[in-house]
Amino acid sequence: MARIKHAKKRTKRLNPMSGAMIAIVLVMFMLLIVLAINGISLNGKISNNNARIDDLQEQISGEEQRTEDIEELQEYMKSDEYYEQTAKNKLGFVKDGEIIFKEK
Repeated sequence: MARIKHAKKRTKRLNPMSGAMIAIVLVMFMLLIVLAINGISLNGKISNNNARIDDLQEQISGEEQRTEDIEELQEYMKSDEYYEQTAKNKLGFVKDGEIIFKEK
């Protein structure tokens, strides 16, 4: 009995899973690129917003100082000194015993 060996043609077949794996890897790579681009643009927006926050903080500080100045002026305007000064400047009133010098 002689054995006859049949030569099988070996054809290289791709594993059906390898095509799917390649597609998955490509999709993941594309997602990674998109996320990286979005991350870069978000970092730019964050830096712009931080600069804007700094500007607004400076404005807030200026407005707080202005508020303090207005409150001080309100307190001064409630004082007798303010009334006397206004009466002198606008109405020409003088205190008893004061001498007014006028230029010619």
